[in-house]
Amino acid sequence: MTLPLLAYRPTTQNHRVRDFGRAEMNEDSPRIYRLEDVSTPDEMDALIWAAYRQIFSEHVILQACRQVTLESQLKNRAITVRDFIRGLAQSDPFYRLVVEPNNNYRLVDICLRRILGRAAYNKEEEIAWSIRIATQGFRGFVNELVDSDEYTENFGDNVVPYQRRRMQGRPFNLVTPRYDGNYRAKEGIGFIDWNYVLIRFYQQQSQTRRQVFPKAGDPALYRSLAKQLDTRPQPTTTVRVQELDFLAKVPRRR
Repeated sequence: MTLPLLAYRPTTQNHRVRDFGRAEMNEDSPRIYRLEDVSTPDEMDALIWAAYRQIFSEHVILQACRQVTLESQLKNRAITVRDFIRGLAQSDPFYRLVVEPNNNYRLVDICLRRILGRAAYNKEEEIAWSIRIATQGFRGFVNELVDSDEYTENFGDNVVPYQRRRMQGRPFNLVTPRYDGNYRAKEGIGFIDWNYVLIRFYQQQSQTRRQVFPKAGDPALYRSLAKQLDTRPQPTTTVRVQELDFLAKVPRRR
């Protein structure tokens, strides 16, 4: 039995505000890639590259991440851009580079940014979708995002997802997946405790100073003398009573 998605209340974000006219179009406005606008091979390559950049982010775009079969199907119009996005998010490189290093809460936030073009509304939404990942798996989670009404309303079948209404700063889909606090804690890559570093430094300095300049009474001063002692068992001679000359041992007056 599939658990229903927990209810959460959306909070006000930039992408929920309606446009106020063409005056808002500036250098921060995202470029929209539509399959209907593609008429040349170069434009198709640009659309495919935009999809890779949106889903994988520029941090992990590698030659090994390419999905040649999906690219060929999209170029032949056998699949839609929506299906291409679904295939990239469910590919093995994405699972290895993004899904495995993160916990469910951060994974929800990353996928919402890259697939729906927005950040999570609040912690309640992250918890709701993380439960869905736990019950239906990651592939089921991706299917729900791609087939959702929000995705259809904003991107449809033939538009590459983009960050909606980016007001300032870099695109927030450019999130390095492996350097979250949870990943650092799991891998033992924590923050540097300078207090501990200084204590260890002065302890090593003190130990080195004691070795070079030992004080009077320091056991290190007698270490060389102790090494010269012969601790091997010494041979002993056995003397019988019959061999002793007791009369010769008695002192006599002269």
